[in-house]
Amino acid sequence: MSVSPPPPYGPVPSARQLGWHRRELYGFLHFTVNTFTDKEWGYGDESPELFAPSAFDPEQIVRAAADGGLTGLILTCKHHDGFCLWPSRYTEHSVKNSAWRGGKGDVVRELSDACRAHGLAFGVYLSPWDRNHAEYGGPAYLEYFRNQLNELTSEYGELFEVWFDGANGGDGFYGGARETRRIDRRCYYDWPNTWQIVRRNQPDAVMFSDAGPDVRWVGNEKGIAGDPCWATLCAHALYPGFGGDDWVTQQESDMVKAWGSCRAMLGTGDRNGDCWVPAECDVSVRPGWFYHASEDDRVRTPENLLALYYESVGRGASLLLNLPPDRRGRLHEKDVSSVLAFRRRRDEIFGNNLALGASLSASNTRGGNDAFAAARVVDGDPATYWSTDDDTRRADLVLTLPEPVTFNVVDIREHVALGQRVDRFALHVDANGEWREYGSGSSIGTRRLLRSRSCTTRRVRFRVAKAAACPAISAFGLFYDGGAID
Repeated sequence: MSVSPPPPYGPVPSARQLGWHRRELYGFLHFTVNTFTDKEWGYGDESPELFAPSAFDPEQIVRAAADGGLTGLILTCKHHDGFCLWPSRYTEHSVKNSAWRGGKGDVVRELSDACRAHGLAFGVYLSPWDRNHAEYGGPAYLEYFRNQLNELTSEYGELFEVWFDGANGGDGFYGGARETRRIDRRCYYDWPNTWQIVRRNQPDAVMFSDAGPDVRWVGNEKGIAGDPCWATLCAHALYPGFGGDDWVTQQESDMVKAWGSCRAMLGTGDRNGDCWVPAECDVSVRPGWFYHASEDDRVRTPENLLALYYESVGRGASLLLNLPPDRRGRLHEKDVSSVLAFRRRRDEIFGNNLALGASLSASNTRGGNDAFAAARVVDGDPATYWSTDDDTRRADLVLTLPEPVTFNVVDIREHVALGQRVDRFALHVDANGEWREYGSGSSIGTRRLLRSRSCTTRRVRFRVAKAAACPAISAFGLFYDGGAID
């Protein structure tokens, strides 16, 4: 007998957001005149001639990212200094006025082509702030910004993400004015209409900012999501730049009062939020976002990157890892070595799901139908899931293994196409015939990774302790991290 699937609960992801969720880990490339001035933020008065990579190699950059298991790359096509890595028709402040490639170069083109050749997705970062442009702060700059956004989203093939920074307004060159300019972040960019350029040119691309509309900032640059980290948010009154606590209005202050700060709110999301706006965790492999030779001995270790992976992807967010090209226009050897070792560690851990040999049973199966049976959590198909009857919001799933296994990582995933449904869960292990708690949590979402002490057992129980709607669990895994310290 046919049994209907559960109805969705609350906000659900769009098709473009579901595609983004599947990427999990991808890279940032911070590269511009700052790479050659040894700065993090350029002032806007830098000569285009400063941009002079000695051996720009997009193939090396993209191959290293692909070999490291990254699924895409986002390039800072224009940072706050206003220098453009492509020959924009709307400014002279770009690569066309550098000596690199004889003024005929296009970093965006070369990297986007290399990404496609190696099976990586490509995305663009376009800073709304421009410390070079004389008209910044007035209506003429908005036209300029939109023209450049149209160039990037219509002339470089398919994009998976368009990234808008929240830093806006302050001191700058501004065509020689050398002054401080402030803008009203809420309305200056007319975001609803500006976003339509992306929607028209790149309907499958997600847009990132402090507040979405598709993907939100996690509230820090440490690569760590809140715990819990709900994919939902009350985002209708928010806008790019909202994350600056010193700029919030009284209405915005009221919105975040329960969290203590808007950054904390962005970190945890809102269980009762009315929009699906999941978190992206951005972090650099080095202390800075741009390459600095002085940081060559301060590259994050593979173990540190793995810890960030558990605290970002493992909390239902994505991890955006910055890999800044050096003055050659290549990724530094130390950065590459760390990223490749990080990939090996992930492969070692997640290459063997110890739960695959288990027999599974559930306290309730939706309509008693095999289409929603417990075994669906280990069938390798993300489109299937274990679910219960509509009125069953507390349920157990038990795995019985043919022989004892030792694990210290648990991987749980919800079928988020139906929304986030579980509010609280617990894990128990059979210890000499008695159930003992191994771990617990609240938000699951696209992926929840629990890393705890090593445990040897034949039986594991996953319990949905509280749910807003009948659960829909698409995957469950047990893994062993041999490099972990109990």
